[in-house]
Amino acid sequence: MSVSLRYTNNRDEAVEVLNDGFMKVFAHISQYDADKAFTSWFRRILINTAINHHKKNLKHNHLGLEKITVPPVHQQGALDELGYQEMILLIQALPLAYRTVFNLYVIEGYTHEEIAIMLNISVGSSKSNLSRARAHLRGKLTLDQKEGATRHER
Repeated sequence: MSVSLRYTNNRDEAVEVLNDGFMKVFAHISQYDADKAFTSWFRRILINTAINHHKKNLKHNHLGLEKITVPPVHQQGALDELGYQEMILLIQALPLAYRTVFNLYVIEGYTHEEIAIMLNISVGSSKSNLSRARAHLRGKLTLDQKEGATRHER
């Protein structure tokens, strides 16, 4: 579920991707190589399912500029108090293209060349989307930290 949540806009969509992923596992279990880790194979299926889900629904997600309310992060340092759920919300708030590249590069460990092939984009676009995703996250963390400090001072 954690993989699906990182690539989707909300829990319902994540459940849909997860269910589709399980269906693919059951349908193609004969392709699983028992000499390799099942979790890696399943993770790859989920990532591909999430990417295909977004490609299929792209007309509904135009720019991926969904608004998601993120709980405030307080003064001690944004990352010190940032819990798993808050981080998921921050990642989900990224525009679709930024979120996908961020997940693939930062969390899954793919190279920009691999991402470019997977998403059918240029290597430069992958690098640009990652840079913009990091800037969005940095800006959100900085803004939330400032807002938390202002509330704390009151």
